Amino acid sequence: MIPAEMAAAHAAAFTQSRPWSQQEFESLLDSPLVFAAGDARAFALVRVIADEAELLTIATGPAHQRRGLARAVMAGWQAEACARGAATAFLEVAADNLPALNLYESCGFETCGRRSGYYKRTRGKAADALLMTRILP
Repeated sequence: MIPAEMAAAHAAAFTQSRPWSQQEFESLLDSPLVFAAGDARAFALVRVIADEAELLTIATGPAHQRRGLARAVMAGWQAEACARGAATAFLEVAADNLPALNLYESCGFETCGRRSGYYKRTRGKAADALLMTRILP
């Protein structure tokens, strides 16, 4: 994945909060612990440390949503995380992001915690972050 494409897709998908910049993607991808799954239409950025995988971010460009791409990216990054030695995975998601919550729950993730007012919004009240986890297959 090209960091500029990732930043563009992230900006298009994240309209309620600050999207990540090209430089942030470049910096993360410089780490041997971080990998990307997917393509310019839909991608995930994941970090594996020891036996844990953390979904750092996932984005699907608006023109490509509702086509199963995010579900395919979820399966892809989890398989790669397992290949890198991960046994569990975790993520955090805004409590008001119902499409993402539905996706994660359908992929076997369960809520295990909450951070109040974690996600600042460009308009309106900050959203809580839900922490989710699952055992990898």
